[in-house]
Amino acid sequence: MTVNESLDKTQKRLLDFFFPRKCPFCGRMTGRELLCSRCKTELPRCDKLRTGSFGECAAPLYYEDNVRKAILDFKFKNRVENLNCFGSLMAEKAAEVYSDRFDAVTWVPVSKKRLKKRGFDQARMLCASLCVDWHVEPQETLRKITDNPPQSGLDDPAARRANVLNVYEAVEPAAIRGKRFLLIDDILTTGATLSECARILREAGAADVVCLTLAMVRDK
Repeated sequence: MTVNESLDKTQKRLLDFFFPRKCPFCGRMTGRELLCSRCKTELPRCDKLRTGSFGECAAPLYYEDNVRKAILDFKFKNRVENLNCFGSLMAEKAAEVYSDRFDAVTWVPVSKKRLKKRGFDQARMLCASLCVDWHVEPQETLRKITDNPPQSGLDDPAARRANVLNVYEAVEPAAIRGKRFLLIDDILTTGATLSECARILREAGAADVVCLTLAMVRDK
């Protein structure tokens, strides 16, 4: 063990002592665990692999109850301390569903205006947290070139598809060509955003795209 690794472990132990971890979904103290014992068994786990024009999408959780609150707190209240838990859940699901099916990991980006307002890109942070478990670097492949209205304000699937049409472009297509990508976002609802991003990646020469979100809306 190097000196830096030793210091890092000591620092983490001190942080756990002075700032005990809390479960992202219910707020209970968890000690060194990422989830409390109750949420480990009671969270709405998602076992569905949804298909659509985006290809395939998996998620560790359904977007409801405490999961919904935790994600909204992360996005709009800057609760970034829960990223380790979110990334771990997503890494486990990706390993379970997509083992050996992707070469690189990328994300659905926000616009420059949204980034400036919010202060961070939630999908990029989820992607980075997920990649920590695998000791790899995420690859930037997409840029959002239009600050379109939020998808959350639209209910009609056709309106959501139209809202994201041509709002992304590929970054360095030569670095995309021939690769298989795991595309990360926070929530899967209708799949319009993932579909548009997957389309851009495929048009840039991606060999395949599979998708992963932290949560997905349960089918009605």
